[in-house]
Amino acid sequence: MTQKMKTATLCVQAGWKPKNGDPRVLPIIQSTTFKYDNTEEMADLFDLKKEGYFYTRLQNPTNDAVASKIAALEGGVGAVLTSSGQAANFYAVFNICEAGDHIVTSNEIYGGTYNLFGVTLKKLGIECTFVSQEASEEEISAAFRPNTKALFGETISNPGCQILDIEKFARIAHKHGVPLIVDNTFPTPINCRPFEWGADIVTHSTTKYMDGHATQVGGCVVDSGNFDWDAHADKFPGLTTPDESYHGLTYTKAFGKMAYTTKLVAQLMRDLGSIPAPQNSFLLNLGLETLHLRVPRHCENAQRVAEFLNNDPRVAWVHYSGLPNDKNHALAQKYLPNGSCGVIAFGLKGTRETAVQFMDSLQMIAIVTHVADARTCVLHPASHTHRQLSDEQLREAGVAPDLIRLSVGIEDCDDILADIKQALDKI
Repeated sequence: MTQKMKTATLCVQAGWKPKNGDPRVLPIIQSTTFKYDNTEEMADLFDLKKEGYFYTRLQNPTNDAVASKIAALEGGVGAVLTSSGQAANFYAVFNICEAGDHIVTSNEIYGGTYNLFGVTLKKLGIECTFVSQEASEEEISAAFRPNTKALFGETISNPGCQILDIEKFARIAHKHGVPLIVDNTFPTPINCRPFEWGADIVTHSTTKYMDGHATQVGGCVVDSGNFDWDAHADKFPGLTTPDESYHGLTYTKAFGKMAYTTKLVAQLMRDLGSIPAPQNSFLLNLGLETLHLRVPRHCENAQRVAEFLNNDPRVAWVHYSGLPNDKNHALAQKYLPNGSCGVIAFGLKGTRETAVQFMDSLQMIAIVTHVADARTCVLHPASHTHRQLSDEQLREAGVAPDLIRLSVGIEDCDDILADIKQALDKI
């Protein structure tokens, strides 16, 4: 086909291109190694002179096919699958940062990522400054330093459900000569493609909507190919100066727009691992094939549930950008006109114990450390995913102590509402 395929078609068709006599369904290449007839062929692969497979820690045909599909969905030039969303965010940053560097990030991010950036990266010598994404461009710019290498945010924050002003963040990042990295897990490329708004690198926890069935843990880093590393060569020597571990090869000169992705595989995967199993990538691909069908249903159900909660006197507040009275509604209309996601943040009138009592009274809706599943599930971040944070730290991270994260699934919405109603009646 010469015409550009639409998103729904890419979900089904992109990535795996079977030749005559090949299996129609993406095969699971469950092998650690790949055979070659002579030493020179394998030597060329190790020297990055040729493309091919020799060890699954670096590349695997099943993994690469699924990465290619996600790159196509996001409109990127290349992508790399990782063993988790956490690994994806770590690799996205560590690929351009080293000890002595600094990043700026929105404080409205997932608790695990908040800890990764604020605690773990600090142990590696990379400092992080958290900013309010609602602050002015001048205030956010003030957080930048000469050694700042990236700006980070989430399209829809987990669990606060705040919408990132991607264009604003892109302007700030580019003004300071650094890329904007956006975690696009919640809307997926079905509802938002951050590259179209100026983002440079996109990450995903593929564990969530992309898989959609809670069957595998995974992540992905996608490069737009748009950031000019050479224009800011002094900031990114890892990409723009010779790599002695590859005989003095310079990534931007050797690989052009694929420099960032190639370095991520050749260095980080080589040295740190964090690859997905081919079996997991196969399962992820099955989820991707129906992503365009599931996401609209998640959004449709979540809109109904959000409207119900917004009108119930026992509910103190609701954050869902589909509600006209939500403070992020205008941003959602701009960036997410077809819907945001199935995740709702809300609080009940009462105390933390009120939230716990409500959740413990649910029957069909399960309490799980997960989100963005076909099944409706619920979590109280202050008691679970963010329990390592104090109430003050919770608020700094955009998580109210009473916040309940409800991930609305694709069941019949009447049954979801019935379960919520009976649980509310018990508090």
